[in-house]
Amino acid sequence: MDETELPWPDSTNLAYVEQLYARYLEDPRSLDDQWRSYFDRWAREDVPARTAVLGPSFRARSIFNPAGDANGQAERNGNGRAPTPAAARPGVEREIQRQVLSLSSLQDRVDQLIRNYRVRGHIASQLDPLGHRQQEEPPELRPESYGFTEADMDRPFHTATMPGPNLRTLRQIIEQLRNTYCRGIGAQFMHIDNLTVRQWLQERMEAGENKVELSRKEQIRILTRLTDAVIFEQFIQKKFTGAKSFSLEGAESLIPLLDLCLEKAGDQGAREIVIGMAHRGRLNVLANIIGKSPQQIFREFEDVDPDLYMGRGDVKYHQGYSGDWRTRHGQNIHLSLCFNPSHLEFVNPVALGRMRAKQDRSGLAGRGDKGMVVLIHGDAAFAGEGIIQETLNLSNLDGYTVGGTLHIVVNNQIGFTTSPREGRSSRYATDVAKMLQIPIFHVNGESPEAVTSVVRLAMDFRREFKRDVVIDMYCYRKRGHNEGDEPGFTQPIMYDAIEKRKDVREGYLDHLLQLGGVTQEDADRIAHRRTELLEKELSVARSEDYVSQPQELAGIWKGYRGGLEKQAPDVETGYDKQGLMALLEKQTRLPEGFNFHPKIKRLHRIRRQMAEDQRPLDWASAEALAFATLAVEGHRIRLSGQDCQRGTFSHRHAVVHDVKTGDAYMSLQHLSDDQAPVEIVNSPLSEAGVMGFEFGYSLDCPEGLVMWEAQFGDFVNAAQVIIDQFIVSAEDKWRRLNGLVLLLPHGFEGQGPEHSSARLERFLMLAAEDNIQVCNPTTPGQYFHLLRRQVLRPWRKPLVVMSPKSLLRHPTAVSNLDVLAKGKFQRVMPDVAGEPRPDVSRVLLCSGKVYYELAEQREKLGRSDVAIVRLEQYYPFPEEPLREVLAAYSDETPVIWVQEEPMNMGAWPFLRMRFCHRIFERQSFTGVGRPVSASPATGSRAAHQIEQERVLAEAFGEGGGQSVS
Repeated sequence: MDETELPWPDSTNLAYVEQLYARYLEDPRSLDDQWRSYFDRWAREDVPARTAVLGPSFRARSIFNPAGDANGQAERNGNGRAPTPAAARPGVEREIQRQVLSLSSLQDRVDQLIRNYRVRGHIASQLDPLGHRQQEEPPELRPESYGFTEADMDRPFHTATMPGPNLRTLRQIIEQLRNTYCRGIGAQFMHIDNLTVRQWLQERMEAGENKVELSRKEQIRILTRLTDAVIFEQFIQKKFTGAKSFSLEGAESLIPLLDLCLEKAGDQGAREIVIGMAHRGRLNVLANIIGKSPQQIFREFEDVDPDLYMGRGDVKYHQGYSGDWRTRHGQNIHLSLCFNPSHLEFVNPVALGRMRAKQDRSGLAGRGDKGMVVLIHGDAAFAGEGIIQETLNLSNLDGYTVGGTLHIVVNNQIGFTTSPREGRSSRYATDVAKMLQIPIFHVNGESPEAVTSVVRLAMDFRREFKRDVVIDMYCYRKRGHNEGDEPGFTQPIMYDAIEKRKDVREGYLDHLLQLGGVTQEDADRIAHRRTELLEKELSVARSEDYVSQPQELAGIWKGYRGGLEKQAPDVETGYDKQGLMALLEKQTRLPEGFNFHPKIKRLHRIRRQMAEDQRPLDWASAEALAFATLAVEGHRIRLSGQDCQRGTFSHRHAVVHDVKTGDAYMSLQHLSDDQAPVEIVNSPLSEAGVMGFEFGYSLDCPEGLVMWEAQFGDFVNAAQVIIDQFIVSAEDKWRRLNGLVLLLPHGFEGQGPEHSSARLERFLMLAAEDNIQVCNPTTPGQYFHLLRRQVLRPWRKPLVVMSPKSLLRHPTAVSNLDVLAKGKFQRVMPDVAGEPRPDVSRVLLCSGKVYYELAEQREKLGRSDVAIVRLEQYYPFPEEPLREVLAAYSDETPVIWVQEEPMNMGAWPFLRMRFCHRIFERQSFTGVGRPVSASPATGSRAAHQIEQERVLAEAFGEGGGQSVS
């Protein structure tokens, strides 16, 4: 019988066959007919096949050949029949079982050795170009650890789990495994649970031993891209000596790596790629990958146009850019390199958000077929920054996935001056990525063939499984943290080795010259051509006739604008009343047979009454109508945040669940056949990562309403980097507009220091040049018009909303349908008492929830001489509307700002410092609030109540609060 006709499945271990054979020897009748027939035939006539599978020891001595006759003839009787089975031969059975178990143990040990090479082979891989990463080979990879000797090296073993022949000698097995896992590539993939994925990777890596054969054309292309990278850095160092550029020197293989990635992506159908990276190597990537003209980069080095950047702009190695890449096969790929500050990895979720928005626009949400994200990391930051974990966690979540991201770690083996042993507790900088079911490929950056092999494998994996994949490229940083830094102070041994090394281009050229496919003349011609081009670009950049050409808003951003609010046109935000009623009624409809939760039934009954104009709208209904009206007008709605489908305060219930099946339903997605999509997504427990994602989404969705909601406004400070470095400053630094809305529940209700304040003061301190909007609407109608204004105005600025908690169900915090149909957002709301009266003794100016407490206190005290004015928009500060309201009162009437927050927080420092002298020059202006404090609020509800009563008393001139003149 031929080995390919064996009746057991390919995946069966030899040990299993040997167990069956042992049973056969003991009692042939214990096996089914097929196996018994096979072993009968094997025993009679197929000694070579038997010994090939079971090994030489069975040829030497077995039940069929106890004398050790090589031809197996000693035990055959005269008619050629097989000997009597062991069960009928006393004294032989024990020896047979011993031999079978011994052989099974050998095969098991080989199988374990194979597995350990897959699990631990990366530890012995040759990754460090500097040769410093010399680690002792794990004992699991040594044959002697399994009891094998040199005599066993040429013994054949079964290798069904490896691609190739089913039988190989131990020497051949180890050679293939070492070539695959212990050379210039170290692969971590055995943490992946899915057997299909692991087998796919094993087959791809082991079949070709993780190496590629490059044609001369491919070798020339890699050499050219290395030359581009090396010459660019050398040119910068020569022409702009001492200038900061955060050069790529020592890691120039990044450029051919990206080149290979883009070419592969084009072949796989990608037409748009978003790239996020920190500053190291950014200028090289801009010039050699993204397509930014070197003359523009050189002009920025010259810094001869200061008038263009007074009070604005950013350093050249933080700049982003967009360009088009033409592959060798003619495909066009649009590239977008995201702008990024020095906060390293925080651009990662931004890039993901941008790509998801692009995919959503094209109807390919999360599929990754036409677009992908490439994130380029530093080793120290990948291990050290928590935003990495937050970003990785988004990879397979329905609301955030982009169909697989390629992560490239430029592993300089140092972080500023910090060595890996001081900077991380893990073996690899990439160990955090093992939280995902994805492979991590470590590769020697000075082995272009290994880099090529890894890129091809990684890109194919991403396409096949729509998952992230990590390439950890080991290299080094030739210079210090920046060009003015001396790295020898702290890493003398490393930098002594670096100084003695050839650059990666020279090393690769030496290799190619040895192969004979490339000549020195070829290499010199490539280098000369590149140097000549850069010289011409520098000449243009230094020309007095040079004309700067800043990128203007175009594409999907054409028609939108930034600048000052006074330049923004007013728009009508009202909506037809009958349309409002119909849209609200539709949101109470659920599919036939849907099993309501009893409280949802009551909620829908109340909403139907609102839709029939029988009762006023609460906060959640007004919000639902804002979403609905915008969606049917063609504007995409996206809201994400922790528990935002239901709402932290159980008020929204935008998504309802069948109590028997658990099925979810969102009525906002079923308003009309041609409505825009509505997404309301429960986010992971993340602030910085998810807010960054939504900021990125807003960059590629100017026509939509994109929102992030904090569970409590206090938690927004966990995303302060995204706020400071991206949201409030993107227009000023990078000329990038966004309309992201932050919903931050804010209000002092006795819930403690971490459930009271959205840190209003921080946003107001960041406010300048009309860069953001900060509002605190006090009625559902105001909120409705505010959200619609955010989308319908072509003026695009981030909107920070101090949203309510207790007001969500406050009996007087309501609005009727007429306000939504005919009104508009009022930046300042005058006293509800109507026309100002001459007997008014004081004007209380306030914002948010405290208004309702002041109104209640006024009624309780019978103080008709007190007017209460609401400031609904803090910024851009509504000077003229507020001036008009206050003009109705006597110049002698004191104006008192009332806030719940301590007086060193909230809006008081902002108002007093920036607007007191401009608005209140004719009137006395003082403030009332809680005493200054290091913490926003007390943890005692009783103490909170006492403090609140004192604030209200002081507001009405009855003492007990803190008045600040």
